Amino acid sequence: MSKIDQYTMQDPRTQYPLIKGFDDKMQPEPGLDKILKPQADHGENTYRGSGRLAGRKALITGGDSGIGRAVALAFAREGADVVINYLPSEEADAQDTLRLISESGNKAFAFPGDITDENFCKKLVEKTVGALGSIDILVNNAAKQQFVENVEDITTAEFTKIYSTNVFATFWITKAAVPHMPPGSSIINNTSIQSYQPSAGLLAYSSTKGAITAFTKSLAKTLIEKGIRVNAVAPGPVWTPLQQSGGQPPEKLKSFGEKTPMGRPGQPAEVAPAFVFLASQESSYITAEVIGVTGGQHTP
Repeated sequence: MSKIDQYTMQDPRTQYPLIKGFDDKMQPEPGLDKILKPQADHGENTYRGSGRLAGRKALITGGDSGIGRAVALAFAREGADVVINYLPSEEADAQDTLRLISESGNKAFAFPGDITDENFCKKLVEKTVGALGSIDILVNNAAKQQFVENVEDITTAEFTKIYSTNVFATFWITKAAVPHMPPGSSIINNTSIQSYQPSAGLLAYSSTKGAITAFTKSLAKTLIEKGIRVNAVAPGPVWTPLQQSGGQPPEKLKSFGEKTPMGRPGQPAEVAPAFVFLASQESSYITAEVIGVTGGQHTP
């Protein structure tokens, strides 16, 4: 990955390379950054904090890898204490992320568990409040994506699992967290370019992202009466374990992201600053909004 930081002016088309060296070897679900090839950039060597989230308390689902790891790292370097959630099978990635957060000097906690279980979602919020004292930033980031070419091959169990992970869990965790969130808090949901430009083969995933986009806008109008802002980030093709563990077929990964106007896929480190902005008081007049980080693919 590029050693040039994100603060030096450069041509964005070549700031990061194309995905080369992919050898057709897919990962089992849910996928690990530890074995992702080529490796992704989460801002480990580049992201600089400036105290924009000093004293804040954040819960991030799917915070062990991919965009979630980049967001957790950025939040910590901006001064926030962070709780990450992940599946027990992702423990190796979670430990790497915890190490990165801890090096920032802020508190870091990890609570593994399956967010498709409503009772666990409630316990996750309770544990977070117990560890941090409250929650004033909630990032609903965890997601499941599975490429299935033919609609008749999508099982009800798989369709339900994707909705439970992407939509129901977002609702359950948000519902449990809101009573603990003071005015000035921020909820940030991870939606997708798929909400606006859905791809064939991603019927279940893209429809959940459409639901998350609508959920974000409706919830924002509900919670502003409590002084809580609700926004979303819509990434385009970003290189994460999600793609290599069934989110895309092997043949598409060889040219992943090359059809964007930017001509390349994004890296998690390029998405995290949008979350930082929406979490910080700098975005105080922004709610019910979706920020696209798409490499030039348009959103409405």
